[in-house]
Order: sequence, then C-alpha cells, then structure tokens
Amino acid sequence: MHQLNRAALGALPPESRPRVDPADLRTRIVHFGIGAFHRAHQALYTENAAAHSGEPWGTAAVAPRSASTADALRAQDCLYSLTERRPEGGVPRVVGALTGAYALGRDAAEVDALLIDPGTTVVTLTVTEKGYHRSPATGGLDTTDASVAADLATAREGRATTVIGRLACGLAARMRSGAAPISVVSCDNMADNGAVLSRVVRDFVQASDLPDRERILTAMAETVAFPATVVDRIVPATTPDDLRATAGALGVHDALPVTGEPYRQWVLEDRFTAPRPPWERDGALLVPDVAPYQLTKLRLLNGAHSALAHLGIAAGRTTVADAMADGWGERLVKALCAEVAPTLPDGGPDPARYADDLVARFRNPAMRHSLRQIASDSSLKITERWLPALRLLRERGAATPVLELALAGWVHLTRDQDIPDPARAALTTCWQTGPDDRAVVRALLTTVGAPDLADDSGLVTAVVRHLPALRAGRVDL
Repeated sequence: MHQLNRAALGALPPESRPRVDPADLRTRIVHFGIGAFHRAHQALYTENAAAHSGEPWGTAAVAPRSASTADALRAQDCLYSLTERRPEGGVPRVVGALTGAYALGRDAAEVDALLIDPGTTVVTLTVTEKGYHRSPATGGLDTTDASVAADLATAREGRATTVIGRLACGLAARMRSGAAPISVVSCDNMADNGAVLSRVVRDFVQASDLPDRERILTAMAETVAFPATVVDRIVPATTPDDLRATAGALGVHDALPVTGEPYRQWVLEDRFTAPRPPWERDGALLVPDVAPYQLTKLRLLNGAHSALAHLGIAAGRTTVADAMADGWGERLVKALCAEVAPTLPDGGPDPARYADDLVARFRNPAMRHSLRQIASDSSLKITERWLPALRLLRERGAATPVLELALAGWVHLTRDQDIPDPARAALTTCWQTGPDDRAVVRALLTTVGAPDLADDSGLVTAVVRHLPALRAGRVDL
C-alpha cells in the first residue's frame, strides 16, 4: 500500500482531501506539542480558517521530546488524517495545515529561526501541565527542577531543552532583533493558562544568565501577549484498529492518524498583539474573559473525566463509555457537576445543560477513550480539576460527597505503578507511612501541594471511608 503524501492526494475521495492546498500555505504559527490533540483541534481550526479566508496560515509543529513523530510527519509531507468517531462510523479527512515538523533538541536552530522570523506571529502550546515546570509551592517556574536548572545555566548559549526554556530564549532573541509583536497561546488544561505561561516564561528570563534580561522583560511586556484559552475535544489515543480502518478507507497508509469526538470548542481571550488566523470563521469564540468557560471545562468536563477514570479503573472498567454503561456512571457525572456548580463564576455555560451534554458525549460507544490514559499524571491534574473547588466548598461549609469519593478513587489508584505520573516515587513513598489509611491520605495530599486539605480531618475520614469498597471493586455513590 502506498504512503500518504502530497502525490497521493489526487486519488483520494473529494471529502477526504485537505480543505486547502498545502503548497499554498506559509509558516506563520509555531506550535510546541505535536501530539494527537493538537492535530485534531488547533491544526484543524487553522486549516478551516485558512480555507474560509483564503489567507495562507500554516503551522510548524515542534515535538518537545521524541523525534519519531516529527520524522513520521515529514515522511508524509506533514499530512495526516482525522476521523470523527460517530456511533454510525466516520470518514477520514486528510489535514494539510502543517508546513513543517521539527524535534526540539535536534532541530533547535530551525526552531529558533522560526521564533525570530517576523512572519511568525503566533505561538501555540499543547505540552500538558507538566510541561510548564511549575513549583507546587509558588505556582511560578520550578527553578530547582534539574532540566530547568540546566537550561538556566546555558541560556546565554541558547541550548535550552525544555519547551519553556526554548520559548523564553527564542522570545529573548526576537526582542533583541526588534521583530514584530507576537502572541503566545497556551492550549493546555490549566486555570488562567495565559497568565501561567506568561509567568513561567518571565520567571525563566529573570532567573537566567542573560545579561540583558531586564531589557528583554520590558520589551516582552510591550510586544508579547499571552491570551488565555479553553480547548475542548476528546481525542483518544490512536489504536492499531484505527490504523487499519484509516488505511482501508483512504487506500493509502497513514502512520499518524488521529480520531476525535464530533464535538469541539475553542474559546480565546480577545487579546492578541499580532495577526492571527480568523479562527472564529470556523466557530471559535473570541471573548473578553475566558474564565467562566475555562473553569466550567476544568471542573466539570475534566473533573468528571478524572473521577470516571479513577473510579472506573477500580471497578474494572476500561473506557469512559464502559464506565458510563454502569449504573453509577451517569449519576456520578451529574452529581459531580451539581456539587461543583456553585464554585463557577457567572457568564459561562449553564452547568445543568453542560452536564447533560457531557453524559451524551461520554456515552458515545465509538470513542473507546481509555481510562488509564485519562488517569495518567493525576498528581498534576487533580490540583487543577478538583482541589480548588473542594477548598471553596469546604470553606463555605458545603457538603462534598462526590469529590470525596473521587479523591478516594485517586488515593486507591496511586498504588498502581503502571500509570505514569511525574510524582510516582513520592506517591509510592506515601504508602510506606504505615498501615493507617488516614496517614497515607494525609501524606498523599501533602505531596500534591495540599497540606491544608491534609489537615482537614473530616475530609480525610470521608476519603478513607470509601477505600474498602473501592478495593473490593465497588463504587458506592
């Protein structure tokens, strides 16, 4: 079977071809994070915006760690396919939004040149929460992290290996060159992600050995914007079945197909300092304040996802749809949304209607979204998705039974050594405190930066009360 590339496009069915001619695009966006979510979300919005407007917006994608994805994309002329998973099936569509694919370390010179180029006016990121190297104590850059410390020590030579280090050094070089303004857009699931990204980048410059760092910071304040965003689309990990189905439908081999649910959303803070694609032509929302949308998505969708993952794994379920098929799945989603709704600001989606939409989305049997994928890196995720709402509710004296159950699911799963987590060693150590579950729960909460919740004896007792049932594979809601 032939490989997907530009030469193969003419033989594809019209509905499976890119919406734009890839040869007409120019690199105007640099994106850090070349994974499935970006390819099913921002890249698609950008291609559609280019098609609607006739403007040649192209994206150079940068892989932060492994070069394998970048190399596979290059072998396909940076083309890949996207299939929407619908119960009745889906037709793959080839996306032509990418103009280049690079590996952060190997292709550092090319990446730096793109960041300095005046034609580049937007940088976007999907590097997950851990890619920001934040300190749990301060929320700023964790300068004690070994990789960050190494980047800081070599900033003058521009040999940064982290995304934040490379971005900060690239922006510094851009400021020195007097290049045009630029907007840097975090598309990761964090509250106030624009401000978070701005802080860690500025922290890096301030802590570096760059001799002109004060001048760089001043220039950045004037010409670099960090708008906040909310991104939403469920994108499961690609499976061997996806590879086979895509090849059968297209008649060519695509090494990097992605799939996603039919639903997608992008909400952006309307605060850009430079030209950007007209994403609103493809349904994106440009708003003065994304906080109501951001917190609704984090605390309801992402919060429910994490709860389903931890409790579903304890109950022996594999996918989100499997968990929703159980009697407790729908009740959990609706009860969690109702419990957390009082913590949401006005101006966002209606929580009850949002919960109903989540139930419909999570039930989609075609999605096959792995619970273990969702449960990865949970020591970072729950600090954004559950703990702020939990604090607010308990400060108000409100009952928190669903969050307590969810937290028990997380506690139970921290013993699973096969689920990736950047705090894996510390979490494992917590279980060595002794046979007292209360001591373990307190240690785990302290490890994820929540000593205040660890000191809440009522919360700790409630969490411990759920553990025997979870160990027996039951979810008592």
